[in-house]
Amino acid sequence: MANAYGPTCYQIGPNPPSNSSSGPSMASEDCLFLNVQSPANASNLPVLVWIHGGGYGAGNGRQDFSDLLNTNGNNFVTVAIQYRLGPFGFLSSDELDQRGVVNAGLLDQFFALQWVQTYIREFGGDPSAVTISGESAGGGSVMLMDMAYGGTLGDSLFQNSIAASPYLPKQYDYNAWVPSQNYYAFANQAGCMIGGYGNASQTIFDCLLAKDSATLQNASVAVTASVTFGTWAFLPVTDGSLVQSLPSAQLLEKRVNGRSLLVGNNANEGPAFTPQQISSDSALLSWLQSTLPGFTSGDLAKILLYYPISNTSGGLFATTGVSGPSALDQSSIAVGQQQRANNIYAELTFVCPSYWMAEAYSGDDRTSYKYQFSALPGLHGQDVAGYFGPLGSAPYLSTDFQRAFMRIWGNYVTKSDPSISAAYATGSASNSSASTNAASDWPEFSNSSPYQLNLNQTGGTLVPKNSTTQEYLTGPTLMNNFTLANSYTWEAGRGARCDFWRSVAQIIPA
Repeated sequence: MANAYGPTCYQIGPNPPSNSSSGPSMASEDCLFLNVQSPANASNLPVLVWIHGGGYGAGNGRQDFSDLLNTNGNNFVTVAIQYRLGPFGFLSSDELDQRGVVNAGLLDQFFALQWVQTYIREFGGDPSAVTISGESAGGGSVMLMDMAYGGTLGDSLFQNSIAASPYLPKQYDYNAWVPSQNYYAFANQAGCMIGGYGNASQTIFDCLLAKDSATLQNASVAVTASVTFGTWAFLPVTDGSLVQSLPSAQLLEKRVNGRSLLVGNNANEGPAFTPQQISSDSALLSWLQSTLPGFTSGDLAKILLYYPISNTSGGLFATTGVSGPSALDQSSIAVGQQQRANNIYAELTFVCPSYWMAEAYSGDDRTSYKYQFSALPGLHGQDVAGYFGPLGSAPYLSTDFQRAFMRIWGNYVTKSDPSISAAYATGSASNSSASTNAASDWPEFSNSSPYQLNLNQTGGTLVPKNSTTQEYLTGPTLMNNFTLANSYTWEAGRGARCDFWRSVAQIIPA
C-alpha cells in the first residue's frame, strides 16, 4: 500500500504536465503504477477505471476523484492507470514488431485491466462490475479497449464504458510509411542511424535498447516538434492482434467488448488543434491538403460539399444545434472559414467517433447513451471539470451543473443507466416550472431514435471573449438546461456528415 504517487511516464515534452497532478513530478521508464481510491469499509462495490488523455504522449494517473465519489455517496471504487507514452509506448515499425512489440502503451492498459480483475477485491471492488472510462486519448483508448482482439472478449475485463471526446487520429498499419518514417527519425535523433538503417552487427532496435532514457527522451521531443500542427508523432497502430481493424469499420460491424456505453463530445472540440488563421477558400483548401494528404482533388471537393458555408462574417455566438445558424460556419469561437475548419477537424477526430461508438452499442442486447457538453465555451477538455471537479473550480460551470454531471457518471457506474433525479438535473431550478428534465429519463441511443442529451446552461452573466479566454457564462443565476435532441439532424445534419467520413475512412485512415 503506497501513500505517495509513483513516477509519471515520460512525456513528449521536456517536463510532465502539471494538470490533474500533485506530488513529485519526476518521470521514469518505470512508471506503470495505478492509483486506487476506495471508500472506507468498501465491500463488493462497482469499479470505475480511468484512462487519462494527452494525445498518447502526455498525462498521468494522478486524478483526484474525491468530489465525484462524495457526490455519489462513496458508492464505488476508482482506479487511475498509467501507460507508456510517446515513443516509449507507441513507436512502431516492422523491425520493432519483429524484435519487440508495437502498441506497448495499449498493452499496458490491457494488463492494468487484468490487474483489476485479479486484485480489486482487495480494495473492496467488484471485478464483475467494472466501467472503463477516459477523455480525449483516454476516450480513444476506451474505444480501442472496446475493440480489443476483434471484440471477442465479451465482458471478461469490463462491463461498461464511458468515452468522453474519443480521440481518433490517423490509424496506420504498424509497418506503414508514416509510423516507419517516425521510427527512423526517432532512431536518427537518438544516434542510431549512422551508416544507414542499421547494419549486420547491430540493428536499429539493438542500438535503441542500449540508449539511456535521457537520449530517448530528447529524441522524442525533437521528432514530436517536427510533425504537422494538431497531430502527434507516436500513436496507436493497427497491429493485427490487439488492434485488428480501423474503428470506422469494426464499430460498424458492432464487434465490441462489454455491454453498455456512455459516450459524448464537446460543442467546440476543434480550435485547439486547428490553425487559427484560416480566412479564405484557398487557406482552407491548403489546410485540408496538409491534414488529409491521401485525398484527391475530387475527395476534397466532396468535403466542401458536405461542409457548405454561408456566413463569412458577423458576430460570435453559440448555435442551438436544432435551428438557425449551425456549427458549419458559426460558433462562439469563430465564424466563416475558420469555423468551417474547426468543425471539420472536430467532427473527423472527436465527434464522429462518438457517433460510431454509440451505434456500435445500440441493439443486440447492448445499450448506449449519448450526450453533448455544450456549456460555453465547450472547448476540448473543459468537460473534465464537470464530472471530476473540484466543485466550484471552473468559472464557466455552476456547482449544480457539476453535481448533475457527477451524478450522471455515478449512476452509470453503479446502475448502467446515466439518468438522474429531477432534483439533481434541475439543481437550483428544482422549485420552478422546470420540475422535470430530460436527464431524468434518458433514452437509449438507437439508429431509429438517435437521441443525445444536450448538457447546457442558461442564465448567468456573460463574460466576453478576451486575449486569454473565450466567452462564457458565470454567476449565481446559472441554471442547468438539459434537453434531448436528434443527434443525426443536430447542427444541420451531423449524422450524414459522419456517414460521409466513414465512407472515406479507409483513405484517412481512421
